[in-house]
Amino acid sequence: MPARNTPERYGYIAQAMHWSIVGLLIVQFTLAIIAEDLPKGLDKLMTLARHKSVGITILSLAILRLAWRFVDRPPPLPPMMRWQAVVARFSHTALYTLLFAMPLTGWMMSSASNYPVSWFGFVQLPDLVAPDPALKEALLEIHHGFSKVLIALAGLHVAAVLKHQFLDRDGLLFRMLPWRR
Repeated sequence: MPARNTPERYGYIAQAMHWSIVGLLIVQFTLAIIAEDLPKGLDKLMTLARHKSVGITILSLAILRLAWRFVDRPPPLPPMMRWQAVVARFSHTALYTLLFAMPLTGWMMSSASNYPVSWFGFVQLPDLVAPDPALKEALLEIHHGFSKVLIALAGLHVAAVLKHQFLDRDGLLFRMLPWRR
């Protein structure tokens, strides 16, 4: 399989970034659920530290993925009704926006809480905002709201791909699967 996209399918670089982000999002939501159920203490802090590190990794991959889309244009959408193409473009834009907004609101929330953000303990990142309990609470609500929207959009994305694959039979799913030619 080629590294670059073709008119028929995504290359392995785009596929690797796509599936890495998908896997990390699953890890991210799992860590959030685990952390939410933990009592205050070291275990909760360690789980949240991992959550932050995975979030920064997702942000970095999203930046790389978006840059790669400018260098290596994705394959064109398969034939579909105009409204479906509009919804597809809107949902992709919204997904990318959330891949940036989720980690950034989490990072700002940590800064407002006066908790540092580091990337797996290797690099401590600068605070994005000054400590502010009211801002922390507002960012927490925004972050949680964004997570619900991300889950809904990801569900819509999967449903659309399955619709194209099994109802329209246009092979859309195979464009992103690494083991298909």
